[in-house]
Amino acid sequence: MEFSETSVQREIVDDLDALLGTLPSQIAEPIVQRGDRHDLLEVVMDLGRLPEARFPNHEVILHRREVTEDDLAYVVARIGAFGGDNRAGIERTLHRISAFRNRKGRVVGLTCRVGRAVFGTIKIIEDLVRSGKSLLLLGRPGVGKTTMLREVARVLADDMGKRVVIVDTSNEIAGDGDIPHPAIGRARRMQVPTPSLQHAVMIEAVENHMPEVIVIDEIGTELEAAAARTIAERGVQLVATAHGNTLENVTMNPTLCDLVGGIQTVTLGDEEARRRGTQKSVLERKAPPTFDVVVEIQSWVRVAVHPDVAQVVDMILRGLPVVPQVRLLDERGRIGIEKEVLPPLGRQRGDREVKGEENGVTRLLTFGVNHSLLGGIISSRGFPVKAVELVEEADMVLTLRSYYRRKPQVIRDAEALGIPIYVLRNNTAGQIEQSLASIVEAHVPLDAVSLALKEAEEAIKKVASSGRAEELSPQRSYIRRLQHQMAEAYNLSSRSSGKEPYRRVKIFAGAL
Repeated sequence: MEFSETSVQREIVDDLDALLGTLPSQIAEPIVQRGDRHDLLEVVMDLGRLPEARFPNHEVILHRREVTEDDLAYVVARIGAFGGDNRAGIERTLHRISAFRNRKGRVVGLTCRVGRAVFGTIKIIEDLVRSGKSLLLLGRPGVGKTTMLREVARVLADDMGKRVVIVDTSNEIAGDGDIPHPAIGRARRMQVPTPSLQHAVMIEAVENHMPEVIVIDEIGTELEAAAARTIAERGVQLVATAHGNTLENVTMNPTLCDLVGGIQTVTLGDEEARRRGTQKSVLERKAPPTFDVVVEIQSWVRVAVHPDVAQVVDMILRGLPVVPQVRLLDERGRIGIEKEVLPPLGRQRGDREVKGEENGVTRLLTFGVNHSLLGGIISSRGFPVKAVELVEEADMVLTLRSYYRRKPQVIRDAEALGIPIYVLRNNTAGQIEQSLASIVEAHVPLDAVSLALKEAEEAIKKVASSGRAEELSPQRSYIRRLQHQMAEAYNLSSRSSGKEPYRRVKIFAGAL
């Protein structure tokens, strides 16, 4: 792992006293007395239940008396008005108070979340922020997307002198009230009357205020995705968050996939389908992505970066392995890049040892399959498959559809262990042979895949620079299909030639 030096001074501002001042004294006082109060995440007050304080690794009961309507009214009277999303705040702070309501609209519960301005959180991606490219931040709830977004707005506005406009739907980025929180620096903030109008305010920001950068939190609807595309097409840098932990989540989300180019079904001709080694109907990217770069936030000190969203989405849709750039920030403020390693293809089975993968032989457990047909096909075709009797020894399971539907114990055990299960429609020689071929192709040892794809990558670079065709080493059909797909992702042509087992891929600069 390579490290580069950077200066990291993280400063946290939480205005905790302002939040505690809105709580009834019997709830606030136990928090004030705690030595770990600055780790507080939120205070939960539900009618008829004991009030709780939530910390990163535990919860604390704050009082032995149940929360009353008067307690809830006490808090509501001391905070801002609730919006259409049932969120309110405290003026000039980043705290967020969210309400539960009954059927009549009366508040019956409150979640008082501590909002913190954390300065110095974007060093790990600051080069991407300063590049001028549009940036999409992903990650699980609570991982720090909004906190990082707030710091991005400040750095772009203060350090780079850009015209930054924040579209702040729930006042979560710049705080409650008409005066924005100092954490956003010189960036300007547009408030949104109701969440359903966020897309309209996004367009208004571009048309009325001439921003160079627009910052948006929680893009979550098709209208907002369409508005983001309109903004990007006008040459404005976008920095936003969206629902989803990974780029693949967003790609497969029908509501948000337009952010990364959208997906359409394309019907290929017979010849093209054979060349690709795919079915005739395939998924392809519909348009250029709205965002150039995607950052998957895994923690404060670890992110996964996809620097070319268009290429990565194409690879996802073609079933190719995707390896993001993983960045780490150590305690000395050094940024390290993890060594890129191709992920295993197919399903993972945790830490279970798979001996069959080591010697190239797939250990197969069958259930209800004709053993004499199976043995004859393995022998005649020379498939590297060995039959086993115990599910714990198996790499794959092959069964009939009728058995699979009834879910006998052996099938349930295989599913619990994460062992892939292949299902036959009929107990015929053709069905068995086809399934065995698929099993063998999908169970290629990982090192063979890695080396073959590395060879293809190097050949693609040579072809792109010199224009001369490059021929690869002989490979089985499964690996050749991956190599064809890699060439296609780089807009290069390819074809296979030769007879098995010496059939190989050749990559060309132009169309065949």
